[in-house]
Amino acid sequence: MLPQPVFILGAPRSFTSLVCAMIGQHPQLYGVPELNLFVADRLEQIWEQMVGMRQIQLHGLLRTVAHLYAGEQTLSAVDMARRWIFLRLKSSTAEIYWALCNRTAPLRIIDKSPIYVDKPANLQRMDAAFPQAHYIHLLRHPLTQGESIMRIADGAMALLTNSIDYSTDPPTIDPQIAWYRVQKNILDFLKTVPVDRQLCLHGEDVLTDPENHLRQICRWLGISDSDDSYQAMLHPEESPFARLGPLGAHLGNDINFLRSPFFKPGKIRPSSLESPLPWRKDNKGFSPEVIALAREMNYR
Repeated sequence: MLPQPVFILGAPRSFTSLVCAMIGQHPQLYGVPELNLFVADRLEQIWEQMVGMRQIQLHGLLRTVAHLYAGEQTLSAVDMARRWIFLRLKSSTAEIYWALCNRTAPLRIIDKSPIYVDKPANLQRMDAAFPQAHYIHLLRHPLTQGESIMRIADGAMALLTNSIDYSTDPPTIDPQIAWYRVQKNILDFLKTVPVDRQLCLHGEDVLTDPENHLRQICRWLGISDSDDSYQAMLHPEESPFARLGPLGAHLGNDINFLRSPFFKPGKIRPSSLESPLPWRKDNKGFSPEVIALAREMNYR
């Protein structure tokens, strides 16, 4: 039987790009860009949805197909990838994903598409397609995650995810709303997954103490935690997807990661759940629900 994927579940701007690329450099794994396949049942539905500005959500799939089937990511390889997809529009997204697993075997795919955690239906499609998949719930403190979200085009990402507090006049863009919704989606989904196939990690801990946490991930997945494997995971920049791709498929991942795909060791400063939120003008802090959930996840 083909090895089933490892999915990283986390809110956007929760170190998912870097951590996925690091783990994906393990010699028994294959880190991919954002495939975004499980947002629909059939490939043609995705093709129809991802038009206009949303075309960039196809970049990761195009780059993956180009690399796996043409051995390169060039303009001509991406054209081939488009034809490959077009010929399979009637296929289910599960069938497409299984085809990619077959192509990477015996390596196991690791995927971190943040769009999966936006809706419970996406997570259910993943589980139906891969009932033996493993899941890493990757967390980030809601304060630093919110600050990172708000730095993107003056909060445009929060706006796109409907992270808006309508109780103020005018309404306030507030990324804690999406943080809470996403974490609840993930936690509700993981209640249906056996505990031996899920692992919850603080992204801050992984990047501050990579040796202990990366080796922990290896042991959990039943793969080698040798020194050579660990050293490979410290070099995410060596991934074929850790750079901008060709025109028409240049993204597929967080732009900041693509511009600087390096792991830089260092301790991440702790954040507080009690301080006023820097993105709000009314001096309000986190809602009681966010504070309670963050504390449940061992944030303070």
